[in-house]
Amino acid sequence: MTSHPRDTPQFYLTAPSPCPYLPGQEERKVFTHLVGRRARDLNEILTQGGFRRSQTIAYRPACETCRACVSVRVVVEDFAITGSQRRILQRNAELIGTPEPNRPASEQYALFRRYLDARHGDGGMVDMTVLDYAMMIEDSHVDTHLVIYRERGPDSAIHGRGVGAPVAVCLTDVLADGLSMVYSFYDPDEASRSLGTYMILDHIRRARALGLPYLYLGYWVDGSRKMDYKAKFKPQERLMPQGWVRVE
Repeated sequence: MTSHPRDTPQFYLTAPSPCPYLPGQEERKVFTHLVGRRARDLNEILTQGGFRRSQTIAYRPACETCRACVSVRVVVEDFAITGSQRRILQRNAELIGTPEPNRPASEQYALFRRYLDARHGDGGMVDMTVLDYAMMIEDSHVDTHLVIYRERGPDSAIHGRGVGAPVAVCLTDVLADGLSMVYSFYDPDEASRSLGTYMILDHIRRARALGLPYLYLGYWVDGSRKMDYKAKFKPQERLMPQGWVRVE
């Protein structure tokens, strides 16, 4: 009988299921587990190869009849901010994002619950309990943390932290060649602030400050209005059959 070392990744294929982005399509995913002492190195390699992380799982679309999902990463050094994006930064100038350990908290889950109910009421995550949320945040064998955004307070310039309840939260992985925004959510009552775009702009700034060349945004889905926003951060690279291709 052939045995495999614990750190050797084994890949699996899911059964077909309805696509959450394109009506009439079915999705399948290839996935493996990110566990053991090599989890961090494996996550690096797989992310560069178009995989995404969810807890201790790395997955990638493997659909039989569709190739609409394309991995996208922003070229941080050359990123050219648009006028509308600059106005979004100004609109959120009173927010401050603080990196914190990936530990769940009740105020995070309250915000997460409101976000799901308002923005993704028919999505696959809508039934997530507080325990499910805790697993999403802390179940990780890689270098990850939360960036929690709060309003600036009178002492924020001194200690670098905001005050009050969180307005937005992002679970962020740190890779050798960039940051990866694993999952983000925000106050649905603050839609006019474009907080999703703001968090991406802020993470571009963070990657630049760390000297990292890329910000990984996950999948841009051609034909899905939900994913159109990812195409607005340029220049970017998209993972095509011939490798990463720059898009201006």
